[in-house]
Amino acid sequence: MNIHTVLRTCGLWLACVYAVAAQDLRKGRVFDAQTNEPIIGATVLIPGTKTGLTTDERGEFSIPAGASQLRLSSVGYADQTIPVGAGAVRVALVPIEQSLQTVVVTASREAQLRTEAPIAISKLSSRLISETKPTSMHEVINKTPGVLMVNLNNEQHMMAIRQPMTTNAYFLYLEDGVPIRPMGVFNHNALLEMNQFTVSSLEVVKGPVSSIYGPEAVGGAVNFITQRPTAVPTVRAGVHLDQWGYQRLQVGAGGRQGKFGVYVGGLVSRQRNAWLASSDYDKSSYFARLEYAFTPQTRLTGTVSYNNYDSQTSGSVDSAAFFARQYVSTTDFTYRKTSSLRSRLTLEHDWKTRSATSSAQSFITAFVRDNRLGQNPAYSIRWTVGSPTATGQVNSNDFRSFGVIAQHTQRFRFLSSKLMVGATLDWSPNTYYAYQTELAAELRPDKRSVLRYTQLRERPDLRLADYQADIHNTAAYVQYDLEPLPRLRLSAGLRFDRMAFDYTNSLSQSTGQKDYRQATPKIGLTYDLSKAGGPASLGVYANYASGFSPPALTAIFLRRTTPTPSGELFYYNLEPARFQNMEVGGWASLLNHTLYLDGAIYQMNGANELLNIRQPDNSFDYQSAGRTLHRGVELGLTYRPSQQLSFRFGGTHAVHRFVAFTLSQRVSDVVQNVDGNDMPSAPRTLWNTEVSYYPAWLKNFRTSVEWQHVSGWYQNQINTVRYDGYDLVNVRVGYEWKGIELYVNGLNAANALYATNATRGNNPTDRTTYTPAAPRTLVVGLQYTFSGK
Repeated sequence: MNIHTVLRTCGLWLACVYAVAAQDLRKGRVFDAQTNEPIIGATVLIPGTKTGLTTDERGEFSIPAGASQLRLSSVGYADQTIPVGAGAVRVALVPIEQSLQTVVVTASREAQLRTEAPIAISKLSSRLISETKPTSMHEVINKTPGVLMVNLNNEQHMMAIRQPMTTNAYFLYLEDGVPIRPMGVFNHNALLEMNQFTVSSLEVVKGPVSSIYGPEAVGGAVNFITQRPTAVPTVRAGVHLDQWGYQRLQVGAGGRQGKFGVYVGGLVSRQRNAWLASSDYDKSSYFARLEYAFTPQTRLTGTVSYNNYDSQTSGSVDSAAFFARQYVSTTDFTYRKTSSLRSRLTLEHDWKTRSATSSAQSFITAFVRDNRLGQNPAYSIRWTVGSPTATGQVNSNDFRSFGVIAQHTQRFRFLSSKLMVGATLDWSPNTYYAYQTELAAELRPDKRSVLRYTQLRERPDLRLADYQADIHNTAAYVQYDLEPLPRLRLSAGLRFDRMAFDYTNSLSQSTGQKDYRQATPKIGLTYDLSKAGGPASLGVYANYASGFSPPALTAIFLRRTTPTPSGELFYYNLEPARFQNMEVGGWASLLNHTLYLDGAIYQMNGANELLNIRQPDNSFDYQSAGRTLHRGVELGLTYRPSQQLSFRFGGTHAVHRFVAFTLSQRVSDVVQNVDGNDMPSAPRTLWNTEVSYYPAWLKNFRTSVEWQHVSGWYQNQINTVRYDGYDLVNVRVGYEWKGIELYVNGLNAANALYATNATRGNNPTDRTTYTPAAPRTLVVGLQYTFSGK
């Protein structure tokens, strides 16, 4: 599929949905002013009376007979009072960014008030995403208090949520509540497969949510909520480019007719001859969402997402190149190619009960995935100081998935309680192979670092890994919420997971089965301290939750340097990493709800984290060993004193420390353990703050200044070398006129020299490698939005 096909599809759809004008004129429709998505459950009242009703799944309601005015309200939106004429009523409610009472879905897989969720969760609104106009999703995600998505260029990334900056599978990435990749398949760089143009909003949970979503939701979970079909016919099209050769064309269109709604969107992007040599890439991403309401109580939703990504992987640079701003890659042959197809079909039903004391909702989601990942990665290159040769590898990691998620929620009048039960089933056949490549290393004059590598030959005969595994992930979970006292709400949950796989390891000519089983409990409470109808809202929460992350199959089937005494050649006996998290937090909406504060203090203890340990014979052994401590405070603040000015701050101060980690079992080594040391790549302080100005004298104009601060971190486990961290300033300006929006983003406006990652080994002869960040970048975009009646 190409962009011309997308444009033709959008055009045909626009012509179709524009016929919506033929519908019943005595219907009203309420939708989000930012996204044009319908608002479900908005309250419609006739002023001065008690007559009221709510909007349905399509945001529609029947206009009461004789009404001359209507007052419309919804959680998280500014109220509106409108006159009622003879024709149809269309109302676009404006979101209130600083409103506490926003609705979130990631806390329990269903819509609920943020104040009823005893966890640290942040919602990034459609308005924030729209005004950011991100080239890469890290530009948005890093606005979340306590979160750092590390930009490794070309949309590649690491993540840090209550963890150091890491590629470990301690974070769960979701699209509409469905994991992007299955458990057991390495999920690093999974966000390459997201379509940033069709994301409506983001929800980020900090801390374990394994009791609902299962393994890997340890440091946190990031849920991308996709664009719904719009309440009125809408088309958006635009271009997005910078001076470093990046170009993107994006188109989206949606609308509704009767019970049917559809949204389609896509982007095509490319980069050529950028500031960093050997970093060209191409990406095409397409998304479609269809909704059908059989009745107001029964709804069917289907989504399809296809992404194709092909990039050179330039890797890191040494200190000489970094400080000279000579961003010349040491490789011109490494690459990463990803092709992903995801689809889901969700059936939802609201049950009508004969008793007025209860209500219930159910959903079942069937999903499929088809992923192909091939790479010749720069990070796999192995070189010994002074040697004229090196080795690399080519690998391929492919999987298909077929799964089901089902959940039922029953509400009771007794103590305002709610019972939620659910189950998941995921079958994902996975194949992986890797083989060695031989490289020549051209050395710098000091012979302690490499000027460039040249790939001499591929060696498929030197296989590093070759396995097939049928992954079976099954789980059941239950959660019960109740209100034993007014304004005090308790929540307790438990999930049991079993990850099992049957495998054939071609390297060892062996077959077998392995499984990991884990129960993950949670218990939490929220207490609302505010007075009903008052100018402020105050509350506190506390929770305990556990989480775990089994080792990825690529680690399990890694060939040992030296076989075990029992003859094992692979790491079949690795254990899951386990975490216990305790936190207290609170929220406050003050000054007539113009100021919003949200904060948390947490401590998470980790065990069985994976580490390469040097053995007495000087070989290395990959073991589930070691304990860690993660402790910190997070704060988010949003203040909007007027319609013209907005201030936002999000930050964390945290310690990530080794409690018991053995680096070497050799008595002769000076440093054998790093107990009490900071973990590498663990900055203690992060913050992101932004001031936005919307002048009354120039309607539809906006400007903002953003400051990202990342403090220094130790580059190695023995804490001998530090990187100083960085401060980054971004400036954004935009203006809209009659649906035409022109925007300019000045990223790294101060042209700071900084690296998003800087690491060094524990050996005294090791050198620091830097992942350089882009110099000053000027992004220019033009977008046109058409909305029908």
